[in-house]
Amino acid sequence: MPQDGIELTNTKIEIIKRHIAALEARELDALPIAENISFENPVSGAGSGAESFRAFLSGFLSAIEKTRVHRFVSDGEYVVAHWEIDSVFGIIPILEIFRVEDELIVESKAFFDPRPVLGG
Repeated sequence: MPQDGIELTNTKIEIIKRHIAALEARELDALPIAENISFENPVSGAGSGAESFRAFLSGFLSAIEKTRVHRFVSDGEYVVAHWEIDSVFGIIPILEIFRVEDELIVESKAFFDPRPVLGG
């Protein structure tokens, strides 16, 4: 139950934890994303739709060896995740801003250096 506007257990952070765990488990169908999700990152650019988001992520699933979360910051409908992926390309640090509505991710904006992924 909220106390002075603060959730005692932050369900939005739990949703992002589930999202990252689904990526590590290579279970795209388990991603807690809305059908109309909008997303942006340095590799794919801007896009929208759950099918497009899953298609983008599917190209990287085999490269993911492990994920590690450093910190979450939550403010209203937004969660910022500082996390990293151990991958075949090396460690990729990521700062990602998520917007969560009705227990689904409706927006994702990821910031990371794409050079290891793109071979640069």
